[in-house]
Amino acid sequence: MRSFQRIAVYCGSSSSVSASYLAAADHVGRSLAKRGIGVVYGGGKVGMMGKVADGALAEGGDVVGVITEKLLSREVGHDRLSTRYVVSSMHSRKTMMAQLAEGFIALPGGWGTLEEIFEVTTWSQLNYHLKPVGLLNIDGYYDKLVEFIAHASAEGFIRPGHRELMQVDTTLEGLLEKMAAVEIPDFHSWRA
Repeated sequence: MRSFQRIAVYCGSSSSVSASYLAAADHVGRSLAKRGIGVVYGGGKVGMMGKVADGALAEGGDVVGVITEKLLSREVGHDRLSTRYVVSSMHSRKTMMAQLAEGFIALPGGWGTLEEIFEVTTWSQLNYHLKPVGLLNIDGYYDKLVEFIAHASAEGFIRPGHRELMQVDTTLEGLLEKMAAVEIPDFHSWRA
């Protein structure tokens, strides 16, 4: 079983979402901090991103934000973080977040969240890192995506051994347990 010093959290930056999503983001931040797990995230102060950071900070947690110069110039950067890195590009941002974390969790979000969680899952599949990935399926948000992943696997596009690269649970506690136990397949054992 692995342990986590820091987990990267990907989630939406919109505040125009269900209050249950915002409350869940706050819960995730607080719960990770209470477990002594630092949060690595996109550095924003708005939407679910801001709620995750504020929740963790309220519990005395370590919160590391990685934000681009462009987003910081639009005044969406959180200014009360434990550490904030300002980088030049989204590629640099994603790379740094991946380097700083021992695992990755996606809360509900849009294009950016989906892109980020799929990218780190692909990196895991190819053994660019051996870090677990999880979807926190709040209020069934990811139900259709989980169905699609099963479909992609049934069609042969995701190998059976790779379906478990992305763990799914409806609770943070359950998701962390699954992520701590998952075995990342060795790249050399499946490539043809």
